[in-house]
Amino acid sequence: MSVLSGPMPNTTRSMPKPFNQRKIMKPKIIRTEADYETALARIDVLMDGDPDPSSAEGEELELLCLLVGNYEEIHYPMDLPSPVEAIKFRMEQQGLKAKDLIPYLGSASKVSEVLTGKRPLSLTMIRKLVNGLGIPAEVLLQEPGADLPSEKALQEGRHFPVAEMVRRGWFAGFHGTVAEAKAQLEDLLSAFVSPLGQDALMPAMNRQHIRNGGKQDAHALAAWRIRVATLALRESLPSFKVGALTPDFLRELAHLSYLDSGPLLAREFLNKNGIHLICERHLPKTHLDGAALKLPDGSPVVAVTLRYDRLDYFWFTLFHELAHVALHLYESDLDTFFDELSGVDKTDRLEVEADQFATESLIPSTEWKAARLKKNAQTERILAFAEKHRISPAIPAGRIRYETKDYTIFRSLVGNGKVRSQFGVPSVECKPMRR
Repeated sequence: MSVLSGPMPNTTRSMPKPFNQRKIMKPKIIRTEADYETALARIDVLMDGDPDPSSAEGEELELLCLLVGNYEEIHYPMDLPSPVEAIKFRMEQQGLKAKDLIPYLGSASKVSEVLTGKRPLSLTMIRKLVNGLGIPAEVLLQEPGADLPSEKALQEGRHFPVAEMVRRGWFAGFHGTVAEAKAQLEDLLSAFVSPLGQDALMPAMNRQHIRNGGKQDAHALAAWRIRVATLALRESLPSFKVGALTPDFLRELAHLSYLDSGPLLAREFLNKNGIHLICERHLPKTHLDGAALKLPDGSPVVAVTLRYDRLDYFWFTLFHELAHVALHLYESDLDTFFDELSGVDKTDRLEVEADQFATESLIPSTEWKAARLKKNAQTERILAFAEKHRISPAIPAGRIRYETKDYTIFRSLVGNGKVRSQFGVPSVECKPMRR
């Protein structure tokens, strides 16, 4: 039989199908390197066919490219060009010379140092380069997706008491003059506020309650709050349990006042129970005695300024701020209470409650009424009362002074000059506290 007369072979199996008849791959999220290689191979096949974008193959190609792109962004990120490379590239694009960068970098010598890699860019320089030459902030900051702090936060920061902050060494690593600090203020403020975020520079963004707020400089309070929170964040304490400030807890704390080193022991006692106790002198124009605030993780901080170096003042301020922790800090949307304790608005419910809490915790009202200690009480009676209740005599003496509004009596009992030295706080001149 002739070969031509035999059965014909099925040649369609070996013939390639038209592109639009090929099997469509179902795209899926690329999770592994194997998935990635498979997707790349499929993209090669699809691109060889040059499909119409509106066809099934065209849509598959587009989706695969998106999936591959997302995978590569995570696993094969492109390195950002260096700031110097970016600046030189923009100079070449716009035909700029080194002298043309002086408005952005400050001087010819600074331009030379930046372009040779001898001087890092400051935030002030970066902001000018971003706004003036359009170089992306993330390139100059060398952090993908990063942006500069808001202009509004910077403007608020310019109202901070910079000279006093420089004098106290609040800008870590800076040892220059006030004028030099103001010239690089954005960099200094950015580092200063970094533990809390840029919003902390703006007093209006803080959920706060200010006792006698009309006397306070809002920007100085914000700076002091950042400083206190930063010091607290350096400490590692156990977790605080809301509801821990029970009458027994407070009684035990009050008994520490009986000891000569009571203030220091109080700090240790509070620390062991998850409460930070920070001593930081008040800033000018704040008249601040103490504060209670929450850290970003919810931990409580009690801060005292020791404006008055007296034991009665220390113990009342401490218990007043603990009252805010116990009664208000976790029961409202407020996260900071600032207190100037020389007076109180009787319509301010929160402060009235804190005063009553502190007074009752230090000396229960039943015990105080029974003692009948008045302005004309003999020193021996006050000492005997303190001995009986195992508290510092400064506490009942201070209470008599406050209730009678006579601050000339019992000066030898209120513990003048016995607090700051324990915490290493330098002495400053203050007018007598009328409390």
